[in-house]
This record gives sequence, structure tokens and C-alpha cells, in this order.
Amino acid sequence: MTAIALLIGASTQAQGIIDKIVGIVGNEIIMMSDIENQYIQMASQQMDVNANTRCEILEDMMFQKLLYVQAQKDSLSVTPKEVETELDRRLSVFINQIGSEQKLEEYFGKTIKSIKDDLRSTIEEQMLAQKVQQKIIGDTKVTPSEVKKFYESLPADSIPTIEAYYELSEIVIKPEVSKEDKEKVIAELNKIRERILNGESFSTMAVLYSEDPGSAMKGGELGFVSKTDLVPEFSQVAFNLTSPLDVSQVVETEYGFHIIQMIEKKGNMMNFRHILMKPKVSMEALEAADKKANEVYSILKSDTISFIDAVKKYSNGDSKGSDGKVMNPYYGDSRMTSDFLDPYTKSAIMSLKEGEFSKPFLSSDNKGIRVIKIVRLDLDVKEHKANMKDDYLTLQRAALEDKNSRLIDEWVKDKVQSVYIKIDDEYKDCKFNVDCWIKK
Repeated sequence: MTAIALLIGASTQAQGIIDKIVGIVGNEIIMMSDIENQYIQMASQQMDVNANTRCEILEDMMFQKLLYVQAQKDSLSVTPKEVETELDRRLSVFINQIGSEQKLEEYFGKTIKSIKDDLRSTIEEQMLAQKVQQKIIGDTKVTPSEVKKFYESLPADSIPTIEAYYELSEIVIKPEVSKEDKEKVIAELNKIRERILNGESFSTMAVLYSEDPGSAMKGGELGFVSKTDLVPEFSQVAFNLTSPLDVSQVVETEYGFHIIQMIEKKGNMMNFRHILMKPKVSMEALEAADKKANEVYSILKSDTISFIDAVKKYSNGDSKGSDGKVMNPYYGDSRMTSDFLDPYTKSAIMSLKEGEFSKPFLSSDNKGIRVIKIVRLDLDVKEHKANMKDDYLTLQRAALEDKNSRLIDEWVKDKVQSVYIKIDDEYKDCKFNVDCWIKK
């Protein structure tokens, strides 16, 4: 499933069906429209659908609900900030995949805020379900012999297909923001701060001026967070506020400049509003970054410095700490499938062979700041059937997933005995993966 498909289900509605409850797990319900939404989107994404697909969707939803019911029973929780962070992480992947926030909004016919609002409760439920699932599987491991046994047990037509992917390294040249541009933003924020202190609404100012798309439309509100949920510079100032009447001085973080207002405190958690403004990168600064990137490109072409050494010497992007290796933000490894590459990078590597690097090109970093990049194609792996020599880590993960799946199946069989389960008669003949949902 592509990354964008992971988002679609929560942002669409099946049309032309008479809705009804088709599943109940504890006090949680599953509607026919829930299943139809997912089925329609799977079909539209040209994913494999068959006569049993709706049954598979229903079973997956019942499993998620069972985990969620257990999370409630265990009094597990996630903070609003954790949910917001996960929302931002997923959206950044989708935006990177489709090209821009505007294109994503056009795709769904909704604002980023509306997309996030549609997804928020689903993400929270998924995060709680994941906490329960993690408790079930614990710290399961597989030995090399278990991996080998798993691989040898697979029928030929069940050996995993490794999707084509790339591994990339990059040199990032960020344009320098001038002292004057920073001072302009600070002065503008100080004017807004003065207006708030003179009686104007912080929330209104946030809607009008904040450049944080996640909080601006909520009046700048972040929700209850702990100190560790925030970057240190922000946290240090925010948690020293003592009254909702206070508005902080201007604070600089890696995201830009902020002013902050406390809303409420509960124990070690506090709720804040903030207004974020970012200095604009001037055309002169962008041209200077491009000039520097072209100088680095010339040095690389002269073969007087290695790519890694050039990363260490010239790059100022977030990837510098990993010697320039580009990491997949969704899966946390370095395998970048086509779905996770922005259009500029795709174009830049199109004609490269392994070990070759691109000419400098305009792109953006994960904070939306325009940068100049040089990208090296480290690996270009074509689609193929997995084998022990080239794909051990993939097979190790598959063997671990198989082992965890068996643990989870046993947990499900045990739990359904003590939880109310009801399935609509329309699904009574379903072939479920775990044969326990329909109680005899």
C-alpha cells in the first residue's frame, strides 16, 4: 500500500449505501460505511481485492477495536501532543510524496486542518492499540536458525517480493537567514505581543499570523504537553510561565520564532498557545546557497574529496549526523521507495548510476525551508524475490512478524472469550484468519 493510501480512508465517504452496524466489539462499533470506504480506496489504488476482501477488512477492524477496548481497560493513554506529533509525521510523508501542502489539499478537496481533524481520533485509537500490541509481543526476537527455517518453509509463491527501492546520501546547503531578516520577524512578533498585552486576543492573532499550520486554526493551541514533548528552547520558556495573562518574550527555536501563552496547568502537563513566525529566505540568500552548492559540486567532480567528507565539511542539513544518509521518515530506515521521494529528487536521480551524484537542485527540508541539495545514488535495487544472501534483514523482519502474529492470534483467541462480540449475519460466512470471532 502506498503512503497516500494510508491516509485516504479517513478522509473519504462511501456514497450510495444504506449504512448500518456490522460489528460490535465491547462498546465499540464498526459501520458498513467504514468497510466500504476502505474497500473503495483499495480498489481505486489498484490493490488486490477479491470476494473475501471485505471480510479481511472487517477482521482487521475488529482486531483494532479489541486492542482499543483492552487499552481502555488497562487505562492506557496518549497525550494530545503525541497524537499531534504523529499526525504531523504522517502528513509530512504524504506531503513529501504528493509534492506540496497545496497539492494534498487539492487532492482531498480539504484544508490541512480538515484532513487532520478527520484523522485525529483514528490516529489516537491506533496509537493506543499499538501500545497494547507492543505489550503482547514484548521484546520478541528471532535467531538466525529461525530465520533460515522460516525462509525454507515458505512456498515458492509466498516468498516476499522486495519492492524496488533506492538508498541515497545528500549534501544540503541551507540558505543563510540574514540578521536583518531575523530582526524583522522579532520586531513583528513584538508588535503582536504588545497588541495582546493591550487586550487583543492571542487566539485571533494566532489565526491571523501564526505560520504553524497544525495549531494556527486552533488559535495557536498545542494541547497538554510535558517538557519532553517540546524542543528545549521552547520548553524552558513555556514551563516558566505562571499566569494565563502572561505572554512570553520572543523565543527562537529550530522552527523559527515564537511567542507563548499558558492556558492551563495539570500536574506536570501544561497547555499552551503559541504564534510561530519564520524569517523569509531572500532570493539573494538562495542564490548564494546555489553558488556554494555548485562550488561543492565542482570539488566533488574533481575527485579531490569523498562524498562523505564533503557532507562533513559543507552540508548543514539534518542528515549531516548520519553522514548524509537519507532516512525514510515513515519506516525509520534508509530504503526509499519511489512513493517516498519528492518530485525534485526523483528527477535528480533518474539518470544516475550507483555511486554517481546529481547536479545541485532546489528542494526543501522537513521543516519546509527551501534548500539546495546534491544527492548521491548509493543503491538502486530492482524489484525481486527475497533471498537469504541479499535480503537477510527483510527476511528476519518477516520471520519476526510471523512469530509475533502467532503470539497475537493466541491473545485474540483468549480475549474474545471475555469480550462481547457481535457480527452482522451478512458476514457470518466470512473466512477469517483467526477462527474465533463468530462464537459458536
